[in-house]
Amino acid sequence: MPDRALPDRPMPPALRFMLAARRSELEGLRGLADTCQLVTLISRLVHALQRERGYTNLYLGSQVETHRRQLDLHTEQAQALEQDVLQRLQAVDLNAASAADRARLFNRVAYVLHGFDELPGLRRRIRERLLAPSLATAALTRLIGGLMAVVFEAADTAIDPDITRVLVALFNFMQGKELAGQERATGVAGFSAGFFDASVQERILHLTQSQERCFQTFSEFADPLAGQRWAELQRSELTTQLLRLREVGMRTSAQHPVDPGLSQLWFELHSQRIDQMHEVEKHLAEQLLASCQSSIKLANADLDNHRVLLQRLASLETMGCGDARLFSVHASDLDSPAPDGHGPQMGRSLLDLLQAQTHRLQDANLQLDEARQALNERKLVERAKQLLMNEYALSESEAYTRLRQSAMSRGLRMVDMAQNVLAVAGKG
Repeated sequence: MPDRALPDRPMPPALRFMLAARRSELEGLRGLADTCQLVTLISRLVHALQRERGYTNLYLGSQVETHRRQLDLHTEQAQALEQDVLQRLQAVDLNAASAADRARLFNRVAYVLHGFDELPGLRRRIRERLLAPSLATAALTRLIGGLMAVVFEAADTAIDPDITRVLVALFNFMQGKELAGQERATGVAGFSAGFFDASVQERILHLTQSQERCFQTFSEFADPLAGQRWAELQRSELTTQLLRLREVGMRTSAQHPVDPGLSQLWFELHSQRIDQMHEVEKHLAEQLLASCQSSIKLANADLDNHRVLLQRLASLETMGCGDARLFSVHASDLDSPAPDGHGPQMGRSLLDLLQAQTHRLQDANLQLDEARQALNERKLVERAKQLLMNEYALSESEAYTRLRQSAMSRGLRMVDMAQNVLAVAGKG
C-alpha cells in the first residue's frame, strides 16, 4: 500500500526498509487471518462429521428407524458446513505472495477436497447398508484426519507467536476430541458384542493414552479460561460415569460378558462429553480470531507510528529545532549531523526504532520456536511410529505401545526415543 501523507523530503533508506518489513509482516498476518477463518469453519465441520460418524455406527449396527432420522439430520448439518468450508477455500488467493510459504497447507486442502468428492457415494452406501460399521467409520475418520491435517499445517506455518500458541492449543484439543470420538466408536462395537476382546482393549488403551498426550499439550498452550473449562469437564459427574463404564468394558471377556444394551449408554455418555468439549473448542476458535484481529491492529498502528515519526522529524528539522529528543534518552545537542544529510534527531530515532523492531522480532521468534516445538515433537513421534508400523507390520496402537515402552525402559521422553528410532533407521 502507498505510504500516507509522507513529507516531500527523501525518506531515509533505513526507514524505508523498516516500513517494508512491517508491511511484509502485515501482509503475512492478513493471509494468516484468512487461514484462521478457515480453521474455525473446519473445527465446526469436524464436530458435525464426528456426530454423523457416531450415528452411522448406530444406524449400521441396528435396525432402529430413529437412528436413520438422526443420521439424516446430522448429515444435513455437515453438508451445510461443507459448503461454508468450500466457499472459504474458493476465496483463497492462490497467487498471493504469502501463498508461496503454504505449499504443504494447500496440499492438505487438496486431499480434503478429494474427500468431499467421495462423500456423496459413501453416504449412499451407508443408507443402503452396503458397508460394515468399521469400514464406514474408517472412511469418515480419514476425511476428519485430512481436515485435522489442515489445522496442523496452519499452526506449523503461522508467523505470529500469539496466534501460533492458540493454533497449537486448538489443534491438540481437536485431536484429543477426535480420539475421544474414535474411542466412542470402538466402545460401541465392544459393548454391542457383549465384551471387549483383546483388540478392542488394546485399541481403547491406545486411544486413552493418546488423548492424555494431546490434552497435556493443549493445557500447556491454552489460555486460563480454556484450561479452567477443561478442568471442570474433567471433574464432572459425566466424566466420572464414563470412566467407570470404561473400566467395566475393560474387565469384560467372552467368559464374563455384559448386557449389549450398555452400548447405547456408552454412546450417549461419550456424545454428551464430546458436545461439551466442543464448547471449549468454540472458545479457542473465538480466541484465535480475536488474536488475528489484535495482531493486525498492532501492525497497522506500528506502521502509522513510523509514518508519524518521519513527519515529526522532518517538521522539526525544517524548523531548526535542535533540542528534539524523540524516542531516545541518549540524544543530545552534541550529536553531530549524519553524513547522509539527515539531522541528529533523525539518525538517533531511526537507530532506536531499528533496535526496538529487531528486539521485537527476536522475541517473537523465540516465542514462535517454543510454540512450534510441540508440533515438531509430534512430527517426530508420528514418523517413528509409521516406521515401526512399516518395518514390523504393527498396528498403530502396537507401534505406539512399543515406542512408549522403549522410552520408559530407557528413561527417555517419547520424542527422544522417536528421534533415536529414526536415527538408527537413517531417517533422522
